[in-house]
Amino acid sequence: PPNWQADLRRRFDQRMSLLHRAQSTKKAYRYWLRRYFRFHRGKHPEPLGEDGVTAFLTHLAVEQSVAASTQNQALAALLFLYKELFEIELPWLDQVVRAKRPKRLPTVLTRPEVRAVLTQVQGTPHLVAQLLYGAGLRLGEACKLRLKDIDLHANQLMIRQAKGKKDRVAVLPQTLQRPLTDQIDFAKHQHTLDLKAGAGWVELPHAFRRKSPHAGRQTGWQWLFPATRTYHHPPTNERRRHHLHDTVIQKAVRQAATRAQIHKHVTTHTFRHSFATHLLERGTDIRTIQELLGHASVSTTMIYTHILNR
Repeated sequence: PPNWQADLRRRFDQRMSLLHRAQSTKKAYRYWLRRYFRFHRGKHPEPLGEDGVTAFLTHLAVEQSVAASTQNQALAALLFLYKELFEIELPWLDQVVRAKRPKRLPTVLTRPEVRAVLTQVQGTPHLVAQLLYGAGLRLGEACKLRLKDIDLHANQLMIRQAKGKKDRVAVLPQTLQRPLTDQIDFAKHQHTLDLKAGAGWVELPHAFRRKSPHAGRQTGWQWLFPATRTYHHPPTNERRRHHLHDTVIQKAVRQAATRAQIHKHVTTHTFRHSFATHLLERGTDIRTIQELLGHASVSTTMIYTHILNR
């Protein structure tokens, strides 16, 4: 690649780290910036400015027929490029042809359908899927649970740094007390073996590593659902263990829905929608559901009232 691309990549990585952006955000922005550079045939993006962004986003909507959410993600990546790296404020892009955002209702399973799908999930993904439905968690929130976030006595889960960088408390179904106790014992045993092998480190939030250098090896910070293998982290020279990857659960749920002969479009997020809808059916207050789901606005939670046709 041209020298300016290598320099831009270095500045991009530094700025992303400085702003504590998620790894998934970093990966998505990189993808769209590569698409943007190819669209303009390798020209330096700084002088292209608003005209270059407008042409690219219009191309996505008109010729590529992308979804509105896809176009918005591309726009966010380009705004980051110009604002954070070039210090250029792009005015509101009135000339951009915006992809139409369809109004869709989320897929919700009935209670028998939830039971049928969960019955077909095996192993650790089974417990994760139960948490998605029983606590209304997002997939990332469930996979990133640490041992210190589980309060079996109070029947609570502490969700850290969820969407919007907010913490919240989620319910812990009493029926999962025993399976979670077994999972905690397994995670502790796995950590003990890792320590004996010279590993036992986990990733810590942002600057916490500097405040507590040895916290990454403490039991409480270990993942509730550890991955099957360890990996080497070059910047710290640590042998770490990541949490169970999202795709493992996603694949297990898809296959389970197929085996259960559920013809709806079932994803891991369907359990969260079903959790909220079933609570609403039982007469739970909409504000309580909003708090349990971690929605910033009650208008987001209100979509489940449309599903019930109330």
